[in-house]
Amino acid sequence: MRTTTAPRTVAELVARRWGDHRPGLMYEGAQDAARTAISHHRTAREAAARAALLVDLMPPGAEPHLGVLLDNTPEFPFWLGAAALAGAAVAGINPTRRGPELARDILHTDCRILVTERAHLPLLRGLGLPGVRILVTDTEEYGALLAPYAGATPGEATLSAPGPASRLLLYFTSGSTGAPKAAICTQGRLAAAASALARRFTVTPEDVHYVCMPLFHGNAVIADWLPALAGGAAVALRRRFSASAFLDDVRAYRATYFTYVGRAVQYLLATPPRPDDREHTLRLGFGTEAGAVDAARFAQRFGVRLVEGYGATEGGASVQHTPDTPPGALGRASGAGADLAVIDPETGRECPPAVLDGRGRLLNGEEAIGELVNRGPALFEGYWRNPDAEAARTRDGWYWTGDLFFRDSSGFLYFAGRSDDRLRVDSENLAAAMIENILARWPRAAAVAVYAVPDEAAGDQVMAALALREGAAFDPQAFAAFLAAQPDLGTKMSPRYVRLVPAMPVTATNKVHRVALRRAGFRCPDPVWWRPPGGDYRRLDGPALSAILAAYEAHGRSDLVAG
Repeated sequence: MRTTTAPRTVAELVARRWGDHRPGLMYEGAQDAARTAISHHRTAREAAARAALLVDLMPPGAEPHLGVLLDNTPEFPFWLGAAALAGAAVAGINPTRRGPELARDILHTDCRILVTERAHLPLLRGLGLPGVRILVTDTEEYGALLAPYAGATPGEATLSAPGPASRLLLYFTSGSTGAPKAAICTQGRLAAAASALARRFTVTPEDVHYVCMPLFHGNAVIADWLPALAGGAAVALRRRFSASAFLDDVRAYRATYFTYVGRAVQYLLATPPRPDDREHTLRLGFGTEAGAVDAARFAQRFGVRLVEGYGATEGGASVQHTPDTPPGALGRASGAGADLAVIDPETGRECPPAVLDGRGRLLNGEEAIGELVNRGPALFEGYWRNPDAEAARTRDGWYWTGDLFFRDSSGFLYFAGRSDDRLRVDSENLAAAMIENILARWPRAAAVAVYAVPDEAAGDQVMAALALREGAAFDPQAFAAFLAAQPDLGTKMSPRYVRLVPAMPVTATNKVHRVALRRAGFRCPDPVWWRPPGGDYRRLDGPALSAILAAYEAHGRSDLVAG
């Protein structure tokens, strides 16, 4: 079925694949390492069958919400398509959540049906999920339940006619404090985003989108699965991200495009180099948080361009990369009427432009870094039953992203971290991401995370976690010399503490687990080096730790480093 009419809903995108018998979905075989492929038509047929089942199972009067607690198996896109066709919404449930937190996510989003698999059943034991029917996809009972609906067609069964305003996703946004917030995403906004990305990256039926990021996260759905659906490309699923299997998968599926988030690029770069690193079909990677240094390393090693983007699941602000975007920048504001500004959250005034040296390094971060704010119309559609979070996000009539940026004199925007990753050292506000970008230049570092630990007297001190490259050792003198040679490393930015980790702790979406790092501070099992003011780096041993803790006690701040 071919048409040039712009889709108004994701349901239309799913229905357009009916009758398309080209390969549409590829995945790891259930019994062995073999890979399986089914057509676009079969994928749409499976979605239609599940939509009909959903209509019959949903209790009358209930919110049309279902939870999906799955790895990246074919059932996940089947149920995304089913929800779109039926006029329902999917809540992506994170399998790394546990106990009351996991139960809260399911119940908070009013899920009356939960789709899962046997591997995740232990997570649900003892939770007490009243009124929630659980469907286990890899069982005979599930197959028997679906069998009567095998002949369903798209649009045949609906809970309500899907339209642009129909909710399709209730996807949780990560945060360092408080319970995750379920961002509302409608079919109209998602269909428009899918079409825009498909046009931007020239997605065609000859492409294969490799989905290795988890589908319970907005990145994989909005930036990978949906553009493939809009452009008629095939989708190849990796059950869970694997850096060591990445190239093998890409070659086997002949993948041309992938998305990434968090530290995925760093993990790929940490794999041992191979002579055939450039022998593949990939043409593009699209994501966030790779950093300019690692993006350049990735392009040099694998011959693949990475395009850094910015656009949260909430849809409140979007930055688009253009051909004239300078290295390190994300681009300029995108979207009709968007008015993005970098605002000092304490004064409410716009921050002055960044001053960059000849190598693009920021020299006035103290005054140039602020929170990115959309003062124009925003696509933010709210959080499910969380009016306080909505009010905080849209205060004073503006959309506050919660992310730190700076803007150069030409208007290009640069990401500088999360607002809750700001450090205050000697009365100066610093952005953790800016320091990370500098430390990432150190050749011995495979991954870097910067975060705040309390100062003995007031404010914060800078602490860095370093994962070293294979075979590298930490040389404190060499590290100090490297820091001294960086012209954009301000006097307050040098790490007071350096923790050497065998691997960076991360969340299920490959983002650095900063909460765990901050919680442990310098009282952790890994080797820690510290540098007193005016001194050299030395091991944080028992006598040194005792002296530091005594200083906290003397200033009445020992409760900040308890443990």
